[in-house]
Amino acid sequence: MAPQGPDHKGTQVQAARIGVALVVTMGLWLGAQSLGAVMGWDGRIALVFDVAALAAFTWTLVGTYRIWRQRQGK
Repeated sequence: MAPQGPDHKGTQVQAARIGVALVVTMGLWLGAQSLGAVMGWDGRIALVFDVAALAAFTWTLVGTYRIWRQRQGK
């Protein structure tokens, strides 16, 4: 069983936040791409959604790395 320290609850909250961010980002990005294809949006609009999704995915990657490094120190 994993150790239950005072930082354990904070780590769980961070991990849950990252998981929600991944699911929401992917859903919004796929929805925007589908809607853009149906409505014939310009490629520049799709690029805005792509960059926003890339930024969110980068944030989740950094957050996941921080959690991993935090657990390595224990």
